[in-house]
Amino acid sequence: MWLVVCTSWLGVLLQLVLSAGLAIQQGRAPLAGVLDAVCYYTVLTNLLVAVVSTARASRRNSWLGAPGALAAVAVYIFVVGLIYSLLLRATWAPTGLQKAADVLLHDAVPVLYVLWWLTAAPKGSLRWRQPLHWLAYPFAYCLFSVLLGEATGRYLYPFTNVAQLGWGTVGRNAVLIFALCWILGLIAVFVDRQFARRSA
Repeated sequence: MWLVVCTSWLGVLLQLVLSAGLAIQQGRAPLAGVLDAVCYYTVLTNLLVAVVSTARASRRNSWLGAPGALAAVAVYIFVVGLIYSLLLRATWAPTGLQKAADVLLHDAVPVLYVLWWLTAAPKGSLRWRQPLHWLAYPFAYCLFSVLLGEATGRYLYPFTNVAQLGWGTVGRNAVLIFALCWILGLIAVFVDRQFARRSA
């Protein structure tokens, strides 16, 4: 768990520093670069992993360490790695420290956290209805992303670019992503129950 804590915080902080530095190079305030970075689902979800894993590792008794929250975060961060590998990895070629941040955020943290959830997270209390509740986070982010693009012309991901794709295509893409998150959530519940049954 502490490996997840260190890796997730390192990835997020490194990306924020790099984004602040890029903003300075462009003649903008460092805070503008930080705000640019935290608008991305990848950075937000890695930050969520960092907060949840820190709470769990420090054994703080809060909803952040509840089995449902831990499983939901596993789904969210798995989606980060999956969509990046399938759709986004080929769209750019980072180098240097940006490459390091890229590997941490899109590869290392998803693998480490999902492996931790599979092998060490408490099992046996998830319910089949919970994956529907977990869709609140991707839905809120999708709404934010589209509204940001409509207001500023800055679309964070190509598959949410209403200006280029139109509302129909973006809506279909959103439904596919929600369906993916829901199915992965159901798989998480199934795995949770199977592991609990084996350890009973």
